[in-house]
Amino acid sequence: QVQLAESGGGLVQAGGSLRLSCAASGRTFSIYRMGWFRQAPGKEREFVASIVTSEGSTSYADSVKGRFTISRDNAKNMVYLQMNSLKPEDTAVYYCAGRSAVSPKYAYWGQGTQVTVSS
Repeated sequence: QVQLAESGGGLVQAGGSLRLSCAASGRTFSIYRMGWFRQAPGKEREFVASIVTSEGSTSYADSVKGRFTISRDNAKNMVYLQMNSLKPEDTAVYYCAGRSAVSPKYAYWGQGTQVTVSS
């Protein structure tokens, strides 16, 4: 099993920045790709960004390209999401997730951290 724990959420003004962290523990060697997802009130959960843990290749949702950066520190079993130029529409609960190489489905999820961007 893999356990994920997010931190770093909070309240920020529009145009500001936040960095989210995700700490992974357990069978972390089984994780191929780590992702960040978010869910705003009344909306479905949506993909934000992902990273292949071994090689570092990344993928982003169009809505965050150029503003958010996903990174990882394999030695510390950490994944980060640097969020710049935040907008009120970025307000959501942000979740860290992980999946193996053999399944397209994210099997491991954190508890989420709230990000609120005020206008």
